[in-house]
Amino acid sequence: MSKILSTIGVDYENVLIRPLTRTRIRDNAVYYDAIALFSSKRDDFQNRIFKSIEKDLQERGILLEQLLVRNITLPESVKKTIESKINAEQDAQKMTFVLQKEKQEAERKRVEAQGIADYQKIITSSLTDKQLQYEMIKAYKELALSGNSKVIILGNNKQPIILDGK
Repeated sequence: MSKILSTIGVDYENVLIRPLTRTRIRDNAVYYDAIALFSSKRDDFQNRIFKSIEKDLQERGILLEQLLVRNITLPESVKKTIESKINAEQDAQKMTFVLQKEKQEAERKRVEAQGIADYQKIITSSLTDKQLQYEMIKAYKELALSGNSKVIILGNNKQPIILDGK
């Protein structure tokens, strides 16, 4: 420390450390895009700056223990561009999710329709006129036994006419 005080003076912070730090920050910032500095690469950026500053300061006898990047200030136009890009990415992710959900719903409907079609094929192939007649008789019997009074008239075309006795 005495070497620094004798060669640079007591204002070593403003004469050496601030200019060196600002230069190394600018030198290292070129390796990152602005969005990365605000999100995924911030720690990497901070570590890269630390290593470059640490090396320079060690050569002058100063030990750098820690470096914290608190604020990254960008021009307003860059900030707006970043915000609109992030919003666009979020909108794209939302649309991807919506499309995926719609595809799943379409697949569910296809499976349901195929199940209904299979059911109808099975029923159609196994039903006979006698089976249908038997099912109609069972339905008429249940209707006749219900507590409501009804009159069932079977015509020539075998279509029932149900009259409510109320």
